[in-house]
Amino acid sequence: MKSRSITMLAICAGLLVCTSAFAQVDVKGAWVRGTVQGQKASGAYLEITSKDAAALVGAASPLAGTVEIHEMRMEGDVMRMRAVQRIALPAGRKVELKPGGYHVMLVDLKQPLAKGDKVPLTLRVEGADKKVTSIEVQAEVRDLTAAAKQGGAAKHGEHKH
Repeated sequence: MKSRSITMLAICAGLLVCTSAFAQVDVKGAWVRGTVQGQKASGAYLEITSKDAAALVGAASPLAGTVEIHEMRMEGDVMRMRAVQRIALPAGRKVELKPGGYHVMLVDLKQPLAKGDKVPLTLRVEGADKKVTSIEVQAEVRDLTAAAKQGGAAKHGEHKH
């Protein structure tokens, strides 16, 4: 009987450790810009906050052949977009992935994205211990002309891990 109690206690302690590890990252307001017929790429945007220092190191979606993390920035008088390997997530600070800045690029889309659809995204976050955690998010598709802030957007695509 004592052995069974110790085993149960160990299992519960293990679950608590796993739960606390997953509670480190908060994702809010995930959305994807809609597309027109034949368009093969779109951007995904969100807010991400990590309790501890971490980094966004990758993403994936079953609706895209390739998913990359990108940065847009001015170089002289020209706005340039480039792939980046990681985005730092400073402890306790919200990092916004938004139009005109960092974003997740969905390339080789397998279907058009219509307003109101949901796009499954898997975000990969690397902690200070170099362990990578996957976070599943459902991003709402907005109109092709959507801006970063649109009524009620913060409630859609929210996810805590």
